[in-house]
Amino acid sequence: MSFVIGPVSGALVAGGIYYGFSNLIDSRTKQHKENLHVLSQRLTTPPSEYDPPPPAAARIVRKPTTALIKQSWNEKVGDLYVLTRRGGEWAGSWGRSVLYGGDASASKATPSQ
Repeated sequence: MSFVIGPVSGALVAGGIYYGFSNLIDSRTKQHKENLHVLSQRLTTPPSEYDPPPPAAARIVRKPTTALIKQSWNEKVGDLYVLTRRGGEWAGSWGRSVLYGGDASASKATPSQ
């Protein structure tokens, strides 16, 4: 009878180990299934309590300093253009006065026929 006790006790231990692992695998599988379900629900239905971020156009910050620098630059370039035009007119007038002498009017610059 002692030869039967060894295999029976081994079978009981093996059965206990099998039951323990089977129960552990079953409970973890159920837990993973529930977690996957919760995650899939979160992916398919976004939560409404979070506000969406503002669009990119609304996130652009308009800085008045930049606008003032651009305006100042444009004014200086415009003034330079006007100064260049006046300088050209003055140089033309001076050249006509040197070439034709006296009053440097445009009528003297064109030869009469």
